[in-house]
Amino acid sequence: MSEYQLQIKQVVDYPRCRIYRQFVQSLITDQGIRTGGGSGLFYFTVLCSYANFRTSYRRIDGISYTVYPGEWICTVKELAGWFRTHFQHQALDILDELQKRNLISYLSLGRGKVVKYKIRDWKKHNTVLDYNCPCQKDTGFFFMPFTVATEMVGAGRCSEMDILLDLWLSTVYNDGQVQGSEAGPVVYLRNGTGSPLVNYGELAGRWGTSRATVGRVLKKLERQGYISLMAFPGTKGSVIYLQNYL
Repeated sequence: MSEYQLQIKQVVDYPRCRIYRQFVQSLITDQGIRTGGGSGLFYFTVLCSYANFRTSYRRIDGISYTVYPGEWICTVKELAGWFRTHFQHQALDILDELQKRNLISYLSLGRGKVVKYKIRDWKKHNTVLDYNCPCQKDTGFFFMPFTVATEMVGAGRCSEMDILLDLWLSTVYNDGQVQGSEAGPVVYLRNGTGSPLVNYGELAGRWGTSRATVGRVLKKLERQGYISLMAFPGTKGSVIYLQNYL
């Protein structure tokens, strides 16, 4: 009997990307990457990483709350820590903006000290489990649909953290339709060409920033070990590989 081996892939035709919660936790604690931006991709990803797959209960200040699939409850102080905002009202402003975009809904509880939020369309993209059980927040994974991520990237100027997440979500691995993906996880913007070559002008338009900023951010992410850049001479562009993706 031949030995069974799991083949890991991330293909273009798959409409969702698997994101590991441990990776999101590492981004939250990485103070070297700036988070302030208008797209909101990082903030929404953080909220998704804490959302439940099954019903559970959480006790805050002596009160027990029921948390259903696609929801989570936390203090405003915790929220500000995840978002890395200086003030708690800034974290609530971010929730207001995400709610206006119909990405989440939320309620203020505990005299304004606690928030309970719900990810809209959670059941559509992530399996909901029937039984009650505590849901770990630093292990496992969730699915992010590409359509939502793409819309968010185009909604405003991307922060450094938004850019990193967009690269992660745009990565393809082991797909015969994309050149170079068999060699490693490569960023592919799903433009139908099958070529992972991108230029700074294209990325600047995608992220709502300048080409100089694109170059600075990509080199910074390379120094920090998140990506590997392969530049081609002339105007052909560059190929971006992700480090530690697998």
